[in-house]
Amino acid sequence: MTKNPMENRTGRLAHLDVLISGAGVAGPALALGLARYGARVTVVEKAPDLRGGGFPVDFRGRVHRTVLTSMGIWDEIHARQTRMGPQTVVDADGTPRVELPAEMMSGDVEILRGDLARIIYERTSDRVEYVFGESIATLGESPDGVDVTFERGTPRRFDLVVGADGLHSLTRRLVFGGESRHLRFLDHYVAAFSVPNHLGLDRVGRLYSEPGRAVAIGNYDGDPDRSGALLVFRSERLEFDRRDTAAQKRILAERFAGMSWEAPRVLKALEGADDLYFDAIAQIQVDRLTEGRVALLGDAGYGATMGGMGTGVAIVAAYVLAGELALADGDHRTAFAEYENRIRDFARGCQKISGNAGPFFAPATERRIRVRDLMYRLLSSRPLAGFFQRLTEKAATGIDLRDYPRP
Repeated sequence: MTKNPMENRTGRLAHLDVLISGAGVAGPALALGLARYGARVTVVEKAPDLRGGGFPVDFRGRVHRTVLTSMGIWDEIHARQTRMGPQTVVDADGTPRVELPAEMMSGDVEILRGDLARIIYERTSDRVEYVFGESIATLGESPDGVDVTFERGTPRRFDLVVGADGLHSLTRRLVFGGESRHLRFLDHYVAAFSVPNHLGLDRVGRLYSEPGRAVAIGNYDGDPDRSGALLVFRSERLEFDRRDTAAQKRILAERFAGMSWEAPRVLKALEGADDLYFDAIAQIQVDRLTEGRVALLGDAGYGATMGGMGTGVAIVAAYVLAGELALADGDHRTAFAEYENRIRDFARGCQKISGNAGPFFAPATERRIRVRDLMYRLLSSRPLAGFFQRLTEKAATGIDLRDYPRP
């Protein structure tokens, strides 16, 4: 592991060495803020390279816009947005049942998660040390810092450590206890992978539901040959190896056998898919976000697999954590306490929305499917469209941002 090339640093946090675990979105977003205040930042990521792909993520409301503008990436996100159109719920024969407007599903602006990660990484790569193919092995706190050993690299000491390593955070396990203490399973699983664009979609989506399972196909980038499939199914908790892709494919093939609409073609594409994402729909609920010199950020501290505006929360939380450290001139006790106080209720408010994701895609009965369609037909109608938009923005704007020092 090499030292950060920024040896001659200036700024309010020039005396801090910070380790961030995770180079998704939350970690680099925090790295951007800390580096602007002069901190030396190292980001370790277990993947061999920056991860592309992933779900599209959206931003909505004044809080998201304020933070993204402060980060200097608002315009670039707009330039690379999906420009996604409506998504349509269909019958087994493809007949439309209800159309969900773009502003309902995609917020003010939507971007592929991989594109967002690339934008932030490119803004930080010249002033932040990134180490791919590496992960933390042990953490040992002392009065003067945190002694860290790595799976491959030389041990080092840091002033602070931040776990931004996702729903299944290793940092959280090492410091705050095992995953079983913090992960709340929400009775559904989700899978996503690339499929051929058989339907000829162009920045629009289709969703088909049967009781307890759903298939959605969407084209987010205008590629005439490729689209993305999303599978959601209701289930008891399953035991599976997150590294065993073949076993995950078998689970999906069994759960979606005999399903109508495009399910057979989607399952055929699944056989050769090399980008499968498969996980429980779940939430992370911790008693606290900080412990000594260690803090949790993003999905590691208050994650939701889908539907909880997790990326927006992570971006806002990174902005707050960097700002509080700057206000406190690096005093982590003061900064961490303020971070916890300001983020906890905001994150929980957004997280609550995620509890509806599984039942929205895969209602348990035919009757619930009909009720869902009727409800969203009403909500997407002109008289109620503005009300629904304000409702979805309420959680995203549920925090008062402080005026932090300018870098």
